[in-house]
Amino acid sequence: MSDMTETAVQTTGRIYLDKQSPAAYRELLRTADAVRATAAEAGLDRVLVELVNLRVSQLNGCASCLDVHTRAALRAGETNRRLGVLAAWRDTQLFTPRERAALALAEATTHPSDALAQERAYADARAVLDDDQLSAVLWVAITINAFNRVSILSKHPVRDTPAR
Repeated sequence: MSDMTETAVQTTGRIYLDKQSPAAYRELLRTADAVRATAAEAGLDRVLVELVNLRVSQLNGCASCLDVHTRAALRAGETNRRLGVLAAWRDTQLFTPRERAALALAEATTHPSDALAQERAYADARAVLDDDQLSAVLWVAITINAFNRVSILSKHPVRDTPAR
């Protein structure tokens, strides 16, 4: 990329979609609240929900959501070790069958054009998730994908916070 083009890309102003259209963003937040409640009612713990949020955010490259959900996962009791290998979860033995099914479904939801992977993920999930849990995982993945788009397109910054 030439210097002129690179500069143009860096200086192009972005709107914060959440600030520009607050009513629409509030509805997305309400959806997220409903999805969290649905997941809890289906018996999915907060760690599993945050793993899905993180894996989808990794796939989409959403720094803002990765920041938010890494902190949320740690608060929920997730370990640094598992967070560190989440991108390669298939190559570890650190995740439960339920978590593995949820992660595969999250990936299939994020990349729906891979029909074979989607069918495989759905079939594998059926072995360890009931209908309510399967639905909840899909809703978590769908919702974080929407938040990823808002943050990526808004270029939400991730800033260092001073130590307390």
